[in-house]
Amino acid sequence: MLGFCSNDYLGLANHPVLIESLAEGARLFGAGSGASHLVSGHSRAHAALEDDLAAWLAPHIPGARALTFCTGYMANLALLTALADAQTTIFSDKLNHASLIDGALLSKAPLRRFAHRDLTVLSQQLEACRTPIKLIVTDAVFSMDGDVADLPGMLTLAEQHDAYLIVDDAHGFGVLGPYGQGTLAHFDLYSERIIYMGTMGKAAGMGGAFVAAHPTIINWLIQAARTYIYSTATPPALAHALRESLRLIRSEEGEKRRVHLQQRIAQLRVALSALIEGHSELGWKLGVSETAIQPLIVGDNAAALSLAAALDAKSLWVPAIRPPTVPVGTARLRITLRATHSVDDVQCLITGLSQAAKALA
Repeated sequence: MLGFCSNDYLGLANHPVLIESLAEGARLFGAGSGASHLVSGHSRAHAALEDDLAAWLAPHIPGARALTFCTGYMANLALLTALADAQTTIFSDKLNHASLIDGALLSKAPLRRFAHRDLTVLSQQLEACRTPIKLIVTDAVFSMDGDVADLPGMLTLAEQHDAYLIVDDAHGFGVLGPYGQGTLAHFDLYSERIIYMGTMGKAAGMGGAFVAAHPTIINWLIQAARTYIYSTATPPALAHALRESLRLIRSEEGEKRRVHLQQRIAQLRVALSALIEGHSELGWKLGVSETAIQPLIVGDNAAALSLAAALDAKSLWVPAIRPPTVPVGTARLRITLRATHSVDDVQCLITGLSQAAKALA
């Protein structure tokens, strides 16, 4: 089965260096942490990883500190429930990840949602806001569409309205920007108003997540973030191996993988555009994404399921994504590419889609 559904964008999940580093970490620190970070679960491996992450994000967040979490979902819940209250208004893109939506709802703070990437509406909402604390919340790369948020524009609005900008870079960290530093580096942003969340189960190839922010915010999260306080820390062996993953991401090999990934994205988009143009009667659309997430929007739920099944019969794994995960009428195949996909792999997918299109036409 040839998969086009993994978020392992750089293909590091099976990298022999990381496999050995994880084993080495287990030999050094054991298999588990045994407790929460605030009891005895915070090892020197965790501390070293947080130092590495903080140093990497420091060019974009003044004096940055980092704090690790078990998952990106838990990190986002921590941010919004610890930082927001009745004196806070949260401004959230309507296509943000479920973890950001859930965190906002759990915080019980007033929530204002704006149309996807519509900074005009966001500006109007900020102008009308009367609470003393304002949090603008956005995915950096949107998980179902693959498009990138206008972070420079959002940061400008944050500065104009004395707000903070929370950036969920789950799908940009390790992939975008110089040396894979993520969307902050991609846009060359620098501000203490930025609160950054990155995950390490996607491009980093392993697991876990982190928040990088001004030390005052990190100190508050340590004291107030329930998903941090009341969770067993990730295994120190994982933290040890993640340091090696960061080195790979920043290395020449990491850069070659990013270049190869961009080439496969371009190959897929050219071929899909031609296929869609040749079968316009099907009503398929290709999203505007230039990232590894490439949505082929089919529209009808049954049609998306049928297309996914046709590919599955050809040993091609591309799941159908339907409402409520995506808006009604935009059911799709969410194609994700990895640096380990070859030219032939992508051509195999195109051939499968072409055969399915001819059968449906």
